[in-house]
Amino acid sequence: MRKKGRFEKAEKFVERMKEVQEKAKVALAKVQEDIKRYADKHRSEAVKYKMGDLVLLSTKDLKW
Repeated sequence: MRKKGRFEKAEKFVERMKEVQEKAKVALAKVQEDIKRYADKHRSEAVKYKMGDLVLLSTKDLKW
């Protein structure tokens, strides 16, 4: 059996780190939601192409 108080400081430290970790997790989830909401505002549906549609192709990034 452990003696009461022998590891009291270590146990308090562990509890504090668990609290900090939980707060960080909550904060990151909130920021992630905010970023997604902002990104979705500026997003639009992708153009749906069908076989036979004519499209313009930039050759800027093609290697010859």
